[in-house]
Amino acid sequence: MSKTAASEGALETRGIEPVPDAERTAKTRELFPTWVAANISVLLLTMGASLVVTYRLNFWQAVVVAIAAPMVSYGLVGLIGIAGKRGGAPGMALSRAVFGQRGNLLPGSLIWVARWGWETINAVTGAYAVLTVLDILFGIKQNDFLVIVTLLCFVVATFAISGLGINAVQKCNKYATYLFGLFTALVLVYLIVETDWSKVFDQPAGKMSLMVAGIGLIAAGGVSWIPTSPDFTRYLPRTASSKAIVRNSIGGAGIVVLPMVLMGAVMAVSTPGLASAADPVSFLGDLLPMWIAVPYLLIALVGMLLINAMSMYSAGFTAQTLGFKVPRHWAVSVNALISLVFGGILMLVATSFMGSFIAFLSLLAVAFSAWVGVFGADMFTRKHYDAAALVDTTATSAYWYKGGFSPAAVAAWAVGLGAGLLFTSSTWFSGPLATNNFLGEYGLGWIVTIVVSGLLYLALPKPKDTTTALQEAPEEPEAIAV
Repeated sequence: MSKTAASEGALETRGIEPVPDAERTAKTRELFPTWVAANISVLLLTMGASLVVTYRLNFWQAVVVAIAAPMVSYGLVGLIGIAGKRGGAPGMALSRAVFGQRGNLLPGSLIWVARWGWETINAVTGAYAVLTVLDILFGIKQNDFLVIVTLLCFVVATFAISGLGINAVQKCNKYATYLFGLFTALVLVYLIVETDWSKVFDQPAGKMSLMVAGIGLIAAGGVSWIPTSPDFTRYLPRTASSKAIVRNSIGGAGIVVLPMVLMGAVMAVSTPGLASAADPVSFLGDLLPMWIAVPYLLIALVGMLLINAMSMYSAGFTAQTLGFKVPRHWAVSVNALISLVFGGILMLVATSFMGSFIAFLSLLAVAFSAWVGVFGADMFTRKHYDAAALVDTTATSAYWYKGGFSPAAVAAWAVGLGAGLLFTSSTWFSGPLATNNFLGEYGLGWIVTIVVSGLLYLALPKPKDTTTALQEAPEEPEAIAV
């Protein structure tokens, strides 16, 4: 990162414009706590429980799933992150080189809506976590005024971290990594003492096909971070190790996913209700003893706060690529305001709408996969990104292509998106191929989306690249160690 951005308490003022080589002083090891924080989610406990209750897997199969899932999803996060160190710009800005200045608005818009949607859900869940802690510790019961206050505090804290920029985000992520380690130790002590391990190990093995489905279930969460991966690697030198980027992305996610999924799997043996809990925060808050319930709720709150901060940080860049002519930190405030308004509606007025809203956002997640397929395929053939062309949104840009669109990229993205929806099912929409086949029944439509969009993009004729690599330094993949 730049010396200015890296200074204590500094406000990152750089927007979507590429970072100059002289300011790229970040280290690949900083990616480790970044992806630790991105995975501190109580939903991983629920998913781990689902492996045992719904998929009927035994403990050792759950171990395999919990190891393989982050390798798949965060392997992709790391690979796409390489584009950040090549181009020095956020993911959705680099995407202009692939889709064209206008064509990029199509996936960018859906990804942006999905981002603020999930930020709203996280804000609501975070507010409920605060309310639960207040009830457990002080007996303070929930009321409308308290709901608004807790929601406002959560959103303001999220905005403060993401608004300050990459330095604040990474510093908070580092401390969250230590906190997560302490929490994990507490839960492990509890589980070792309280669990009937003979019952855990006596579970019969499930079908191999369900193991594959379980990997897809848990890996799908990581896929949503792929478009934002370059946002956290843009301050790396061009000579940063590509292997280290991938290694730290997988390692940071895996060190969280493995214990959290296994904790959920072990808990589900005696408490199967965890797999279907609508509110796992309150569910586990009631289930666990006081000495562990409070730390659990604390880490749940910190995790949701940091996940939202990282998401808002990237969403600010996405908003700028969509044409918001404001500084990055004010672009972040747009998402914060949306989260506050919609969060208040969901908590006070339309609580029954929560399920439908989540179903809608799950459908939009297919758009992430379509973008991943096209952008990832483009990385195989693209040698560089032109800094001037990325920020030039007029017809003079080398990334204007045909009327501002790259026909190959837009077509591949649209077809991949459509193919994924055929295999996707939600509470109010079900594609014609979402049942009676393995891919649809086990939520693997996102894999279909990536494969279809990527292969189609590689097959279609693409606009000629008229940019040059004169401004780029030679890439030496292993020049900088972790």
